[in-house]
Amino acid sequence: MSKIPGKTETIENVEFSTFDSSEAAEQVRAIADESVEQSKEVFSKLSSDAETTQKAFESTFEMANTTSNGMLLKTIAALQANAEAYFTHLEALIAVKSPSEFFELQTAFLRKQMERSAEQAKALQALMLRASEDVSKPIKDAFEKALKVREAA
Repeated sequence: MSKIPGKTETIENVEFSTFDSSEAAEQVRAIADESVEQSKEVFSKLSSDAETTQKAFESTFEMANTTSNGMLLKTIAALQANAEAYFTHLEALIAVKSPSEFFELQTAFLRKQMERSAEQAKALQALMLRASEDVSKPIKDAFEKALKVREAA
């Protein structure tokens, strides 16, 4: 019989369960093993996702490089065509014999140049639109794939 300090009651025949340390150790070990396995799975998934993202970015940068080179070549071709047109026009102006012929040549040249500039702008705009779609495609595809995987899980 034991007495609780400050109480007048007595406690008799109280049984306390024995603590089995080996069982507790096994439970802790099982929980730790499960946590390690879950961590490995999460790390594997993150590693796979990171690799997929890296490949998507590499594809995007390659596509950006390719499309920027294409746009640069298109711009250089337009500048070259304009320069040739200006030199041809300058040669024609040198051969002018009257002011009316000068104004006629100049007006025709400016009209033709405006048309050419509009065509070049349209071509560059179409190229830039296609380039933006091409550059964003690898990232877009990677995100769509990741979204489908997440929805399926």
